[in-house]
Amino acid sequence: MTRFGYLCNMNMEEINNKRVAVLLSGGVDSSVVVYEFARIGLHPDCFYINIGPEEAEQWDCTAEEDLEMATAVARKYGCRLEVVDCHHEYWDQVTRYTMEKVKAGLTPNPDVMCNRLIKFGAFDEKCGHDYDLIATGHYAQTEWIDGQKWLTTSPDPVKDQTDFLAQIEPWQLRKALFPIGHYIKGEVREVAEREHLVNARRKDSQGICFLGKINYNDYIRRYLGEQSGKVVELETGKRIGEHRGLWFHTIGQRKGLGFGGGPWFVVKKDVERNILYVSHGYDPETAYKQEFPIHGFHFLTPPATDMAPEDSLPEDITFKIRHTPEYHRAKLLKDDEGRLLVKSEKPIHGVAPGQFCVVYDKEHHCCFGSGEITV
Repeated sequence: MTRFGYLCNMNMEEINNKRVAVLLSGGVDSSVVVYEFARIGLHPDCFYINIGPEEAEQWDCTAEEDLEMATAVARKYGCRLEVVDCHHEYWDQVTRYTMEKVKAGLTPNPDVMCNRLIKFGAFDEKCGHDYDLIATGHYAQTEWIDGQKWLTTSPDPVKDQTDFLAQIEPWQLRKALFPIGHYIKGEVREVAEREHLVNARRKDSQGICFLGKINYNDYIRRYLGEQSGKVVELETGKRIGEHRGLWFHTIGQRKGLGFGGGPWFVVKKDVERNILYVSHGYDPETAYKQEFPIHGFHFLTPPATDMAPEDSLPEDITFKIRHTPEYHRAKLLKDDEGRLLVKSEKPIHGVAPGQFCVVYDKEHHCCFGSGEITV
């Protein structure tokens, strides 16, 4: 079976006689989702989720253009389109999560929480509860194994988005449908070009979640302002400069520091003393870690056993700590305090507290879920 037979064959039983909602963002991926349904004679209801800021012109937001694109695609395939306002939920829940984490010196991921709290959360409360399945343009797949639904990876290692979905709730996964998850990005573009979709050549969004052109540091500055402090070389204790706020920097960061005599890597934050620690060199050893604990592991598919949930995880795993094509091999153990401990085969660059460590089986096919990295 080719990947192009996915919706017609593999998922027909799942969607048969089901009410399906499509989250249509105006981008090419979700637009091809609508096409995938239309080509088998289905015309699902489409929803555009509005989460943009109130002062759109100040943020240079693309929401108006996004909605125009979504409207054109829905009209092309005879689908109803409804705008769902989740502005307050996003700026209350996702923004609050982000600001609390960065203020504590941690490294959050707003995109991960947007999927859990907004796309499969607030939307479901407002409209999605009327539907059996919610289809999105994520590059991910699902499989039913021994009567349970699992999140599995996309064949496109660059675009795979299972890491962004690794905090959704089990009930949200059961409702999730990813009709283009079997494609690689180039194939999606080819479909869009062939079908003359209005956004076939539109660039992918690079902002936070789907907030258009919002710059991350501007987003942080808007809510936390600036707080100057010392920048210190970790190995020598020498002061080399001043930062404008720990929240503007991430562990492993090299670009955009602006300190002379570089290159410099951010390796540590002291929140209480407001000190940013850096190491000098092109590849300093202090920028790497080979083992680290994680807590609060979140299972996408709860284990169907009587044992403690965390004991059901295999010892041999692969993992990601950021959105990259690479999967790292590791052992998943428990430390003396009973915490889950990731022991990577190789040192990993830029391991930061607050990041999500996303855990997969050793073939990096099934995604078990994710836990938050601790110090």
